[in-house]
Amino acid sequence: MSERLVIIGGDAAGMSAASQARRLKGPGELEITAFERGRFSSYSACGIPYWVGGDVAGREELIARSPEEHRARGIDLRTRTEVTEIDLAGQRVLARDLAAGTETWTGFDKLVVATGARPSRPAVPGIDAAGVHGVQTLEDGQALLDSLAEAAGRRAVVVGAGYIGVEMAEALLNRGYEVTVLNRGEQPMSTLDPDMGRLVHTAMDGLGIRTVGSAAVTEILTGDDGRVRAVATDDGAYPADVVVLGTGVVPETSLARTAGLPVGAHGGLLTDLAMRVRGQENVWAGGDCVEVLDLVSGRERHVPLGTHANKQGQVIGSNVGGDYATFPGVVGTAVSKVCDLEIARTGLREKDAREAGLRYVAVTVESTSRAGYYPGAAPMTVKMLAERRTGRLLGVQIVGREGAAKRVDVAAVALTAGMTVEGVAALDLGYAPPFSPVWDPVLIAARKAVAAVGGGGGAPPPPPPRPDRRVRRRCARGRTRRGG
Repeated sequence: MSERLVIIGGDAAGMSAASQARRLKGPGELEITAFERGRFSSYSACGIPYWVGGDVAGREELIARSPEEHRARGIDLRTRTEVTEIDLAGQRVLARDLAAGTETWTGFDKLVVATGARPSRPAVPGIDAAGVHGVQTLEDGQALLDSLAEAAGRRAVVVGAGYIGVEMAEALLNRGYEVTVLNRGEQPMSTLDPDMGRLVHTAMDGLGIRTVGSAAVTEILTGDDGRVRAVATDDGAYPADVVVLGTGVVPETSLARTAGLPVGAHGGLLTDLAMRVRGQENVWAGGDCVEVLDLVSGRERHVPLGTHANKQGQVIGSNVGGDYATFPGVVGTAVSKVCDLEIARTGLREKDAREAGLRYVAVTVESTSRAGYYPGAAPMTVKMLAERRTGRLLGVQIVGREGAAKRVDVAAVALTAGMTVEGVAALDLGYAPPFSPVWDPVLIAARKAVAAVGGGGGAPPPPPPRPDRRVRRRCARGRTRRGG
């Protein structure tokens, strides 16, 4: 008899696991059933802001593989079907057909939990009013576009200033909306240190996005028609014809918790390196519903990114299919942008280093994306953290214009390899005036960090030449601004 694999969740981790397992075992050896409560599978949720903003023409472009394509490969993918119970002792799951309302039990020999994450919604009056939208799924994106078409005015309020918040602020700005971002913290992008977040704040203001810090939402105000008309805070109300929630996500583990599967301090499922749920022989989990090992701090953390979900799915599929693979952990690398401002980070913030009990130094340098004399050179700020005395690299944050964000990949590799800042400063990086100053900004920061930790290396290098004054910062919709 063939083994029975059941997968809960039809997006990145779940369907990557299904596809990899199918590559290793044919239908006669492994029967694969996947349940997905939505209508779509294997899509890029990260691309939703760019679809809403008009950079991506339609939602079909965000779908990597449709349910029909998965079924053609021998995977029984059941969309619009929600798993409501996991019976570990009986090795079965209860699923409800959302269209028909019927429920059926399906047995398994091996189970994959890939339930993702759910938006964190403020528990305030009016949060479910018409015109208030999250952007977690393709259905959410379509609902927001429909709402924009119905809105009577052109005023948008984004609640939250993390990755989704700033990306949605850009999307709405590009659609011609007057955008206000309300952030509970003092500065946007809490994944950065406040001094780097301040650079993002300044740039957003310069692009025409009003950013309000320390603004906790107290109520969503509605009109007689039940549609949103304003967002209230302790300091006042902000008019809105549409509201987008960018307040982050939390692991969707309620089903797993009820079944008795272990969760960590951040609410995500706990797994071993093979992505097998701890304490279980035949249950795996991956994607936004799990916690992962931070290779820098040595602690578990929740990092909901599609890159991790796809890799974890591949690992799970390999192990379920009889091969062997592991997911060693992450260093917390992420990039984003708002109009032409690029934002990147990897490793630890100062807050993270303190919580981990690490003694560290932090240095900040200003440089340019290209040789200062080369046309188009744009400003860039790099912040680097290193462990005091040992010089071990702990983290890097970058805020700048064209060419800034992907420089963080050098730091991500160095963090994964456990390099010191002295080693980073000696890296043989590519140089030519159109691509970099002779001292790349990451290397300048590393040299300054070497001096700060007492590891030698001489005084920090002199500041680079100032960028070409002809450089202009442009938002995606063509407005020229100064700032940041």
